[in-house]
Amino acid sequence: MTTTNRSKKPEGEPVGIALLGFGTVGAEVFRLVQENADAFAHRIGGPVEIRGVAVHNKNKLRPGVPEELLTDYAKALVLRDDIDLVVEVIGGIDFPRELVLAALNAGKSVVTANKALVAAHADELAEAADRADVDLYFEAAVAAAIPVVGMLRRSLAGDKIQRISGIVNGTTNFILDAMESTGASYEDALAEATRLGYAEADPTADVEGHDAASKAAILASLGFYTRLTFDDVYCEGISKITADDITAANQAGYSIKLLAICERLVDEETGAESVNARVHPTLVPKEHPLASVSQSYNAIFVEAEAAGSLMFYGNGAGGNPTASAVLGDVIGAARNIVHGGRAPGENTYANLPIAEFGEVETRYHVDMEVEDRTGVLSAISGVFARHGVSLRTVRQEDGDATARLIVVTHAAKEAVLEDIVAALGELDEVKAVHSVIRLGV
Repeated sequence: MTTTNRSKKPEGEPVGIALLGFGTVGAEVFRLVQENADAFAHRIGGPVEIRGVAVHNKNKLRPGVPEELLTDYAKALVLRDDIDLVVEVIGGIDFPRELVLAALNAGKSVVTANKALVAAHADELAEAADRADVDLYFEAAVAAAIPVVGMLRRSLAGDKIQRISGIVNGTTNFILDAMESTGASYEDALAEATRLGYAEADPTADVEGHDAASKAAILASLGFYTRLTFDDVYCEGISKITADDITAANQAGYSIKLLAICERLVDEETGAESVNARVHPTLVPKEHPLASVSQSYNAIFVEAEAAGSLMFYGNGAGGNPTASAVLGDVIGAARNIVHGGRAPGENTYANLPIAEFGEVETRYHVDMEVEDRTGVLSAISGVFARHGVSLRTVRQEDGDATARLIVVTHAAKEAVLEDIVAALGELDEVKAVHSVIRLGV
């Protein structure tokens, strides 16, 4: 971190804002700045003014936006002398990275809602902000209006975070909730999410967990003072979850949620700490607060040494909630420009090693089709015993020629459980391993 020597903005001179992108979020940011200019000036200590809006097609009609503000040359807008603060709501990685770095290197503070950019290039962006002694804000990059970034950066800065787990993707939560509440198949629930606008035409980033993994990288970096990127996060989506999986989970007292889980691991023998971040479908006990999070809502559960357990809940996507988070950052950054201060930047002093996913301890819920005869359970139990893993529960449902067997394990290392599942698939007694779902929280 650096100590700021930035001078104050001359009294009464507006903070000039460049708005990059005018989609759902950008349009809402523009509207709210225009409508609340007087209130924002009081909160900041000086006026703000949007002096340019970068768009892909400046000839497209945008009611309420003066034509002279529109430009299709974003980099020139960023580098203008009358721009103090750049707000990036374009999305994607490569082009926004170029623009954000140009802004930071030119001494302009940046507010971004771009989780993919922050997760992939946090180190580069933070270093550029430090060199230029300017702010880099990204509250809206994780869970929109839920103030989890500020909570980790400021409110819990004096505590020690042990674990962060949560639902950070509204699309997948809508799909899983629809499957549980209506009995719909994955395909039908996805189609409904698409019809209602929760899922994109190409839903891959959501349903395969990539969006949640970007957010997990950010949360883990902030919570553990250790830099993680998207590539450091184990990622598994929900596209293989079936209606039968949902039914089996309900019968066992669980809901299936796509969770981002970030945790501090401690070696029992040496006391050495490491961190891990992962995204995967997870069985959540019905009595846990995360199990009741429905529709497209997000919730983040934080476990801290002194504060204990905290949960942050709200609308984690959409134009209005995301714009709210962006504008909170705009006011913070503009206040620093007006008064000459700077917010705390990235801090990775702990630099903890990142644990291999195979070293993480978890529990498995394994759903199998097996032969319906004497000795099958003994053969299956033997596989677990040979690997040193005990079973917590075993449930069997008889069929016509085969039986359905569902086992829940006690905690064991991920690598060991993977070997067990592979060994089960090779048993003559096991006709199919239908699903393997981890138990969380």
